[in-house]
This record gives sequence, C-alpha cells and structure tokens, in this order.
Amino acid sequence: MAEKGIFDQLVSGLHQDERQNLLQKLKEQANLSVEPLYVENYGDFQAADIEAQYARLPWYTRFWYSFLSLFKAKAPIKIFEDTQVSILGNRINEKFPGLYNFQKGLLLPAFFRHMESLKEAARFFYSALDMSVNRDRGAFFAFLGSLEMPNVHQQILREIDPPVVMDKNPALPEVELRQAALKAADDAMALINEDHRFIMYSDARSLNCLKGLSSFLFDRVLNAFSHNSSVGGKTCSANAIRELLISLNNILLSLKTVPSKPILESLFVFILQERATEPGFDINREVGGILLKAERSLGVIREFNRQVPLTWIIRCATRNMSHAPKETSGGEDWFVVYRDYWKRRIDSLYQDFTKDRRYRELLKVFRDFLKDQSLKPLENAQSESNPEGMPIREAFALSFLSTFYSVVYMPDLNKLLQYIMVDGEFQKKDKRMDYTEGYNVFVHLDDEIKKFDREISPDGDYGERYLQARQDMSALPVKRRKIQLVLEEVTEDAERILGRVRDASRNMVIILNEILGGETKGKNEVLSNTDKLTEKNPQFIFSLDDAIQQFQKVLSILEEIEAMETGLNY
Repeated sequence: MAEKGIFDQLVSGLHQDERQNLLQKLKEQANLSVEPLYVENYGDFQAADIEAQYARLPWYTRFWYSFLSLFKAKAPIKIFEDTQVSILGNRINEKFPGLYNFQKGLLLPAFFRHMESLKEAARFFYSALDMSVNRDRGAFFAFLGSLEMPNVHQQILREIDPPVVMDKNPALPEVELRQAALKAADDAMALINEDHRFIMYSDARSLNCLKGLSSFLFDRVLNAFSHNSSVGGKTCSANAIRELLISLNNILLSLKTVPSKPILESLFVFILQERATEPGFDINREVGGILLKAERSLGVIREFNRQVPLTWIIRCATRNMSHAPKETSGGEDWFVVYRDYWKRRIDSLYQDFTKDRRYRELLKVFRDFLKDQSLKPLENAQSESNPEGMPIREAFALSFLSTFYSVVYMPDLNKLLQYIMVDGEFQKKDKRMDYTEGYNVFVHLDDEIKKFDREISPDGDYGERYLQARQDMSALPVKRRKIQLVLEEVTEDAERILGRVRDASRNMVIILNEILGGETKGKNEVLSNTDKLTEKNPQFIFSLDDAIQQFQKVLSILEEIEAMETGLNY
C-alpha cells in the first residue's frame, strides 16, 4: 500500500514540491559523461565473411591450403579460418596482455578482475531498477512519460479528473463516469506522435538493456574460475562459459550509449523520493552520492568495453571469425504497459472518488444519528492527522462505534437495557443468556476499542511488531510478508470486535421486538412482568421502539461502511 502511494504521488504530482525539488537537484548536479559505453574499433578484425575472404586469396595461397588439407584432414577454408583465429589470438596477447591465453584457451586473472568490477557496476543499476521499474513498471513509464511527453501527461491528468469528467458529462450516472474517464485518457494518448513513440521506445530499450546487464549471471561466470598457481591467480576455460560470454557480449553491444537523462532522473527520483522521509535525509548529499555512484558505474562499463575485447575472445574460443554480437530486443511493449497503468490508475481514482462521496454521505448520516458530534478517531490508526499510524481498514467503523458508545448508547440506550437486565423476568433461560451476552458486548465496547487502540500504538504489541517489520533490513519480499502478517492479525482483532457488535445488535433487535410485540393471550412471550415494567416506567414501550430503531441504524451504518471500504469492483 505504501509503495503504491509513493508511485501514484510521483506520477500524478508532477509539480509536487518535494518531487520537483529532487528533480531540480538532479538536473543541476547531473554532469554525467555522454561518451558512448560501447565502441567496437578493432581495425582489420571486424566480423569476417571467411568464404569471401578465401575466394579473394591468390590461387597459389589457396593451393597451399589445399595441400595442407591432405595432411590435416580439414577443409582448406577451415585451415584458413584457423590461421586467422591464430593471428587474432596473437593480437589479443599484444594489445590486451593478461586477459586471454589463446594457446590454452584460458581466461586469465585480469579478465576475472574486470568481470568483478563489471558485476559491482551492474549491482548499482540492479538496486535502482529494483526500487523503481521492477516494483511497478507501469508507474515508472507513466513517470518517464511525464518527462518525455509533458503535454500528453498533463492532458491525461486533467481530463481524467473526476470533477472535470462530471462537468463535461453532467447527465451521466456515477457508475458510468469511469468509462468517460477511460475515453478521455484514450483521446489524450492520441496526442502521442511518432517522435514521442521513438523517444519512449528508445528509453524502454535502454531500460531493458540495463536490466539485462544488472541481472546477468555474473556469479556463474566468476564461480567457474579457479586458482591457477602457474599464473598466480584465477583462470577459467573460455569454452566452459562460452554461452554466458556470448550473452554478455550481446547485452554490452545493445547498451551502446548512456541511458537518457530522463531515464536516469526517473530512476533516481524513485529511489530518493522513497527515502526522503527517512530521518537525517540530506537532499544535496543524497543526490550527489547517487550521481557519483552512477558516474562510476557507467565508467566501469565503458572501461570494460575498452579493455576487454570480448568479441575477439569469443571468436577465438569458438574458432569462428564471422561471429558478431547481436543487439537484444525489448521495449516494444512500452505503450501497452503505459496505457494499462492509466487504466489501473483510473480504476483506483474512481474507486476512491466513489468511496469519498459515500464517506461524505455517511458523515451526514452520522451527524443526525450522533447528535452533531464529530467522530472520535482512533489515536494510533493511520489518518490525515496521523499519517505514520497503522493502516487499518476497520478504523472508520471502530471510530463510529466509539462515538456511538459515548453519544448514544450510554446516555440513551444503556438505561433501558440495564432496566430490563435488572428488573426483567425472562420466561426462558436461553433468552436471558442471549440478552445478557448482547448487553455485555455493549457495556464493554468502549474498553474493547480503547484496548485495541493501545495495542496498535508504538508501545503496544501490534504497533511494536509493525514498526520492527517496517524497519527490518531483510530482503524486500521478506519485509513485506512480515508487515502483512502483523496487519492480518490486527484486521482479525478489529473484525472480531465488529462481528460481536453486529451479532449483539441483531440479537437486541430480535429480543426487543419480541418484548414489544410478543403478546399471546395477554401474556408476553419473553418477559413475565411487562406490565410491572410499564407501570414503573410509563415510557418503557416507547423506549423499546426507539432502541430497536437505534440498533437497526447501527447495523445499517456498519453495512454502509463495509460497502464503502470494500470499494467498487469495475
């Protein structure tokens, strides 16, 4: 819930002061080098068409390879390619010593060290992607779109706003407003032109390449190396990890250029916005630190491509001079993801809109029922006045019951119910037990709610465990599960209180109705002394009718609150 809130704020609050401040700081301090990350400049050793090269050789050279083939049991063209591989292997030794032993097919300690550095650089982007794109890809693209297509973004936000949709469609019933908002969003997205599409697709490809590099199986490569005393370091057969090297080569080729500024700004704003509420957050220090890490990581990638001729090494390992890296695909689905986000956003927006209207309608009902008294909120539940409180869906219902207890039950109902409890003579034991059980629920209701509120406070059992779970340093899925488990226990406890009140209210309605209208042959079926109770309290019958209505109202309001909290399913 908290993460969704952060993402929605980032997407919808384009001019939100805190977010805009982070973005401005990034723009001011971001002086990242735009030098290409990957430049293949290997002179004469480009990918070769061996058959064409062989065909261009002088006739006597081809005759020589044919003669050699008689002794080596290989095709002349293959012998020629082996010769080219040997030349390339020697060139690697000359230009990049310590990386690759062509004769033995071994990757050497220097290669291992470069791979370790590349892994560390990729880890930075793994963390950045994990805290942004991987959590909600749609929200990320929507935010990226706010930077790359600001006019489109503002048009969507403006046109899907419920008051705007209502003004433009005054005759539409509430349930059809969402469809009108969806159409308005589609109309706004029609403003996305070919330039926008190209920019967003390029960004999506860059993100895909970053994801490919950050999630590459570096550990599998590094674990394949073992200590070699003859060279004083770790070595590995290139053939043993050939497929992994080919995959890495493709990723590095695809990540030719530094990701665009909007991509990096989006990644970093997501990270910084999430941490902005942490104690001691220093925006200048944090922005400077994250940009420094980004520059270092990009520099390591750039240096790896300069110092490690991966394409050459793969050609030697595979003995295939025509091998060339291939650009990876990805990013084509950006618009589908972008559009789906806005559909989800509209669903959520109109659920909240409907819920808010119902909330205001319920407050009007409360105003009459609770004698114009304001609700008594739970002190430790999350609310506008206490955003750090525990998020509890049932808090609104419990606040209503707490106010009902002090404003309606104790002044009006308890006197009647206690009168029946003390002076009433029940005809049947089970009716007495049902009545007593219901009466006790309402008598102890305030204590139950106050106890619950204490339990969710920072010093209470639930509150303490909730804070511990939020501060847990475990992996994110583990942390989420711990928070969820605490909230599930809290929900069960709150539902137990609400369930008992509902049952007690229904019982009171049934029993009081039976007392009120249960006359058979001049004798009440529930109480044997109705006449005496009426003589002692002339308002007794009237009070019964009023109490029945009050308990029915409690049930009705609790049902309305539950419907509101559950929301609409579109």
